[in-house]
Amino acid sequence: MARPIGIDLFAGAGGLSLGFEQAGFDIAAAVEIDPIHCATHEYNFPKTKTICASVVDLSGEEIRQLSGIQNGEIDVVFGGAPCQGFSMIGKRALDDHRNQLVFHYVRLVNELQPKYCVFENVKGLTLGKHAQFLRELIDALGDAGYNVVLPYQVLNASNFGVPQSRQRLFLIAARKDQTMPTYPTGPETTATTVREAIADLPDADQFAELQISDSVRVGWITESTYARRLRGMAEDDTDYSYRRVFDPNILTCSLITEHTEVSKARFLATPPGQTEKISRFLRLDPEGLCNTLRAGTDSARGAHTSPRPIHPVYPRVLTVREAARLHSYPDWFRMHVTKWHGFRQIGNSVPPLLGRAVASTIMHALGQTATRPEETLDLGEQSLLSMNMGEAATYFSVSRHVIAQRDRKSTDKRTVENIEDHGIEPAVEHFELTPS
Repeated sequence: MARPIGIDLFAGAGGLSLGFEQAGFDIAAAVEIDPIHCATHEYNFPKTKTICASVVDLSGEEIRQLSGIQNGEIDVVFGGAPCQGFSMIGKRALDDHRNQLVFHYVRLVNELQPKYCVFENVKGLTLGKHAQFLRELIDALGDAGYNVVLPYQVLNASNFGVPQSRQRLFLIAARKDQTMPTYPTGPETTATTVREAIADLPDADQFAELQISDSVRVGWITESTYARRLRGMAEDDTDYSYRRVFDPNILTCSLITEHTEVSKARFLATPPGQTEKISRFLRLDPEGLCNTLRAGTDSARGAHTSPRPIHPVYPRVLTVREAARLHSYPDWFRMHVTKWHGFRQIGNSVPPLLGRAVASTIMHALGQTATRPEETLDLGEQSLLSMNMGEAATYFSVSRHVIAQRDRKSTDKRTVENIEDHGIEPAVEHFELTPS
C-alpha cells in the first residue's frame, strides 16, 4: 500500500518534513525560498522535490506538476508561515502585507485541497491582540472548506521526547469530508535529559581538523537509548522514515568555536542550570532540559548570532551537532557546514519528534497504519552543504537576492570585539561529561 503524501510549504532545513516522514508520510514536495536551506533539504531528502521559490509565486497546479503528484490526492499540507504584522483597529490581520505568507498558505491549501492541513507557529500568536490573527486564519480555512480542530494547542517539545523546552502553536484542520483528528498528548514517560542527548559525543575541541572542517572520523561509545536511536544503533518502533546510508563513526556538524581564556573561565565558573552573567548564555544542566534553541537574525536584519547554550562540562558553547541532538535530529541529518547557517537552520525548525507526534495524529485520522519502507536512501551530494548564497542560487536557478543580504559595512570593529568578548566566536581541554 502506498504511503500517504505530504507537502511542506515552508520547509527550511526540514524538521517538519522529517517528522512527517517518521510518522509514515512520503514528502512529495518541499517549498522554501532560501536557496541555502533548499540545498540542505535536498541533501537530506533525496526523494523529495525541493522547490526553491516563494509561496507567493507558486500555484497549487505548479506544485502538483513539479512534484509529479499531478491529479493525485494529497493527504496533508503543513508548514509554519512567518507572521509579523498584527492589525490595528478596523484592519484585518490577514490583509497586512507582512502576513502575505499566511494568506498564501491558505490560498495553496484551497488550491491543493489536501485532506488535512497543519499550521505551526510561535506561542505568542495566541496572546492578546495577536489572537485576532488566529481567528481570521480559522475563518479563512473554513471558507476554503476546512474545519479547524479547536481549541488549537500550544505543545511543548519536551513532552514528546525532545530534551528541550520549546513551545509551539499547532493548528490542525480537516477537509469537511474527512474525520476530525485530535492533537497529540505527551507520552507518560520521563523527559529526555541533556546528558542522554549529548554525553556520548566526543569533545570537538580535541580535533584540530574541526577548526577548518565540520566533520572528523572518530569512534565513540553511545549508551543512552535516545542517543543510540539518533546514531542509528537502536531501533525506534515509532520511526517509519527511510533509512539513510551514513557512517556513524564520522562526527559531523562540529566546527569548533574559539573563545578567549577569559570567556572560558567565566563559562566554567557558571554553575550548570544558571546563566553566565556577561554573555547571558545558559550553562546547561546535564540532568535537565536545554532551553529553547533560537535562530538569530537573517542577513537582512544584521545576521546576528543567536545565544548558544554553554556545554554542561566543556568551557565552550554547543556545536551544531550537539544542538541537533538536543533538537531530536538523527546523526545522519546534516546542516550547512557553517555554524551561523547550521544554528539558524536548527533554531528555525520544528523538532522532528514533535513533528512526528503531530503527524501521527493525522495518520490515525486517515485510518491508515504507518509502514516502514524497505528502500534505503543515499544522501545527496556533500557540496550541497557548503554552498554560499550565490552558488546555491545558481544551483536552483533563482536570483541570489531572493533573501536580502546585510550591509557588511555596518559590522564595525566594536561589534566584532563585542562578539569575541562574549564568547560567540576553539579551546583544547578535555573533561569527562559528569556533573560539575
